Amino acid sequence: MRELDAQLKDQRRKWRLAGVGLGAALLLLMLIASALGSVRLSLREVLAVYCQKLTGEETASEAALTIVWQLRLPRILLAAAVGAALSGSGVALQGLFRNSLVDPYILGLSSGAALGAASALALHISWLIPPFAFLGALLATTLAYLLAQDQGRAPVLRLLLSGVATSAFLSALVSILMLKNQNNLQTIFLWLMGSFSGRSWQDLVSILPYLAAGLCLIFMRLRELNLLLLGEEAAGQLGMEVEWGKRFLLLGATLAAAASVAASGTIGFVGLVVPHLVRLLAGSEHRLLFPISLLAGALFLVLADTLARTVMAPVELPVGIITSLLGAPFFLYLLRTGGRR
Repeated sequence: MRELDAQLKDQRRKWRLAGVGLGAALLLLMLIASALGSVRLSLREVLAVYCQKLTGEETASEAALTIVWQLRLPRILLAAAVGAALSGSGVALQGLFRNSLVDPYILGLSSGAALGAASALALHISWLIPPFAFLGALLATTLAYLLAQDQGRAPVLRLLLSGVATSAFLSALVSILMLKNQNNLQTIFLWLMGSFSGRSWQDLVSILPYLAAGLCLIFMRLRELNLLLLGEEAAGQLGMEVEWGKRFLLLGATLAAAASVAASGTIGFVGLVVPHLVRLLAGSEHRLLFPISLLAGALFLVLADTLARTVMAPVELPVGIITSLLGAPFFLYLLRTGGRR
């Protein structure tokens, strides 16, 4: 027993150090990302902007202040928030379905968000794309859950299958809307590939309550996620109210992922690859897996967005292309090496 306690303490100490390391790497990357773009700034100029905001002394030029504080920093923070939310949502859903190949879009969430965004464009109210996308994502997940219910229960396999069916149906509706609104075809297509272009402090502030609420709901249910690894029947025997636990986890994952999609469009592989990789390193103890995945997801998406802004500058790539280019080969590598294990 003492040896087991010693091992747990040693593991927690290692992952505290890993968390500190990831946090430091994220801050460093955010500093570097603030300097990069179509207009390059030196790190000294970037630091001068942050010093001016912290101390109130005029240490930065007006141009650097505008570029860093008004244009780049809100975008960087939004990318970090969305990366953390998608990764945290992925942890919850992979634990709930007991399948590391599940991602936040499995329940039709991305198709619902896409339908909401396409509807806003079709109605010529493009400024309402985020709330329409958010509502579409929530409705899609709710529909998938209701379809999966059987006598008040939603078995995991039925939930998974209903999510696939809902996603296919909503994707067909999106295709019809795109064909009917070819004038907005490029706008819808670019939104579907995901981007943080033109995002402001207002965009960040508007989604933070939903992201925070979703992640907090997941955080409060990490013990239940650990119990679900044993199976629903065993979790119930150990005192978990299985159906209520599943509903809270689904609600938390949906809130976080839907707000992310509403803010940035559909960005693939973050909620799939990051939790999968962290699980290989940290194991399946969700009280360790969840916080490390949040930091890793934020780091990954800030890196991807920085590459999207700089690889072909002054032309900007959709960040979804970068995450696919980085995530797909890496995920295939994980599958092959995992298969050998």
